[in-house]
Amino acid sequence: MVLEGRDTGSVVWPEAEVKFYLDADLDTRARRRRDELVARGLDARLETVRDDIARRDRQDMERALAPLVKPEGAVVVNTTGLGIAEVVDTLLRVVEPARCCTRS
Repeated sequence: MVLEGRDTGSVVWPEAEVKFYLDADLDTRARRRRDELVARGLDARLETVRDDIARRDRQDMERALAPLVKPEGAVVVNTTGLGIAEVVDTLLRVVEPARCCTRS
């Protein structure tokens, strides 16, 4: 099963066999989000998107219930400068050995 979310590995399913904490620098994340919005036909200024992401990060890290944290035991993957295929390959290099060795 694959689950995704900002608190999945720390709150929703902390006992997950494999956990990832994906990160990228703020500018990269802002460019990616702006590109997603533009692809959907929405007008998005990079500076506004960057500010929105920074504000959400701050709110998520400071909230009382299920704050954004790196889950214990998570594999940290910095995706700055990586394409989707490279990120998937990185994740698979971790998951495939775990899947291979835990199946009955």
